[in-house]
Amino acid sequence: MAISGRFVALLAVGLVPVVVFGATIPGAYVALACWLVFACALGVIDLVAASAPRAVLIERMLPSRVRLGETVAGGVIVTNTSRRRLHGTLRDGWQPSAGAAPSRSPFDIPAGERRMLTFALTPTRRGTRRTRFVVLRSRGPLGLWSRQVALEAPGALRVLPPFHSRKHLPSRLAQLRELDGSTPVMVRGQGTEFDSLREYVTGDDVRSIDWRATARSSASVHDGSGIMVRTWRPERDRRVVIVIDSGRTSAARIADEPRIDTAFESALLLAALADHGGDRIDVLVFDRRVRARVVGAKGADLLSRMVTSLADVQPQLIEADWTAVAAQVRAITHRRALVVLLTDASTPGSSAGLLAALPGLTRSHTVVVATVTDPAVLEAAAQRADVGSVYTAAAAERALLDASRVAAAARQLGADVVTAPPAELPPALADRYIALKASGRL
Repeated sequence: MAISGRFVALLAVGLVPVVVFGATIPGAYVALACWLVFACALGVIDLVAASAPRAVLIERMLPSRVRLGETVAGGVIVTNTSRRRLHGTLRDGWQPSAGAAPSRSPFDIPAGERRMLTFALTPTRRGTRRTRFVVLRSRGPLGLWSRQVALEAPGALRVLPPFHSRKHLPSRLAQLRELDGSTPVMVRGQGTEFDSLREYVTGDDVRSIDWRATARSSASVHDGSGIMVRTWRPERDRRVVIVIDSGRTSAARIADEPRIDTAFESALLLAALADHGGDRIDVLVFDRRVRARVVGAKGADLLSRMVTSLADVQPQLIEADWTAVAAQVRAITHRRALVVLLTDASTPGSSAGLLAALPGLTRSHTVVVATVTDPAVLEAAAQRADVGSVYTAAAAERALLDASRVAAAARQLGADVVTAPPAELPPALADRYIALKASGRL
């Protein structure tokens, strides 16, 4: 049962004479008691006249998924199975981070009919947003007292990573096409992957002669020299293994975005770019155990599986076990690959495990460490307005110095390091991938 503002106003009408005149009016308290009894009697009559809220059927109309920050429409179909007209309010039990609006929906449903109550969902957090019930409040004809009941109506909406960095994909794909020679702008240099055999011509590198193919060739008895050479093209089908750290440092918010969400953006852009470049992409989210894995996907299926797998991954408040990362990479591939580590490498203390694991990875793979820098730290380091800001700038400079020390140590161990603010890290990592491919290190 629930009381409305009308009932409170009705009680206030009887209280006014007592509050204003007090006991000077004979029988004032008796009149007040009679008024209370009268008001409660009206409330009981109104409650009895209200339609039973349990005599309804609830159906949900929800999309299966939505990207973070987008708005999607949903609906609740309410069927009135009673013999009375049902009017009142429905409140859906979504989590606050689902961004449901409006939170309460009025309805007026004749007996035996149904109505759809629509609402909008604008999620503010990634992951699966859930609701388990709806609350129905059935008002009586006077609107004084209402019947209220909570009904089971489970629903779920998967909120995917937004992939804002896809706006950088066309420009990077153009650079990749230039690298592969698909446009008039050619990149010089011999590839490393076998393409075909052809007959030797003057100027060919003698090291490209295939003597077995020459021996099998019968061209020497006809026209030509009969000497066959191999032709090469830039190597494709390389392995790119993206390892995303989901340990405690990934929970920090940089520029109002969790560090792990920035890592997801960078991984999605790099995966889309490398897939168009003909490489094989494997994605691993790891702290002390595997939280998500995408292996062997290509084309449109790659990004679909990635956003689906990454949607529900949340940072874990534990230290990442970097000693197990090399074994996880070996379980994916034994060939030389590009291993991209998306983690925090800003302080020597939190990066000790990472630095200890790098030699085991750099011996067998090309390793890139990508980390987010905090724009607030860069801004604080430039402030010198007063004594307080000078101390803040000193602390910021110390933080930047620690980050540069970690980056220098990683480079000394054979890894490349990419550091950038959250909005700039995905394109910076994509540019490093293109540079590695152009230099023949992939």
